[in-house]
Amino acid sequence: MAQVFEPRLVLWLKLSALAVVAFFVVVILIWRISIAPHPSIGSPVEQIVPFSHKHHVSDVGLDCRYCHTTVETSAFAGMPPTDTCMTCHSQLFADARMLAPVRKSFASGQPLRWNRVHDLPDFVYFNHSIHVAKGVGCETCHGPIDRMPLTWRTATLEMQWCLDCHRAPEKYIRPRDQVFNLHWRPPGSQLILGKKLVEEYRIHTSSLTDCSICHR
Repeated sequence: MAQVFEPRLVLWLKLSALAVVAFFVVVILIWRISIAPHPSIGSPVEQIVPFSHKHHVSDVGLDCRYCHTTVETSAFAGMPPTDTCMTCHSQLFADARMLAPVRKSFASGQPLRWNRVHDLPDFVYFNHSIHVAKGVGCETCHGPIDRMPLTWRTATLEMQWCLDCHRAPEKYIRPRDQVFNLHWRPPGSQLILGKKLVEEYRIHTSSLTDCSICHR
């Protein structure tokens, strides 16, 4: 039987198909990288002021809610206005060079521009207040924040990581009065306590993996 296409045409068709496949692979990779959480895990994020959670939380003893005032009532945990910083720093380290941006912000009324450490893609909806209400501790997502001289990310923030908790919240949740305790550990079995809390907090695990929970 005679060959329908000439060898050159067959080669051209194969190369064209390979080029199309390669194009889509590159596009998918670029898209995946663009939506990946940044920065990478364990990399301290440089800020306009080298704010140390270790100093303010571990050494000074500030509660998370002193700065993140809306974490219990809003989707966004909130960033402190410069007035909050100056509550202490109008007296303490008032002339420190590293705090010059804070003083300038306070004088001008222009807020400091912090670099985000935990940044989800725009198509992902996350609400801090509901997680706090259901007993998810700050440490569960943010890691040992009280030991970070500069803040870094400890979790992937990828969908599978979120689903691990949504599918089995009993492995992670804690009493509500311990959400902001960065050193809390279950007094006994986490699973036994967690299952009791799932019932107490009326967590319906069957709906936690519904797409609309995080993608609205």
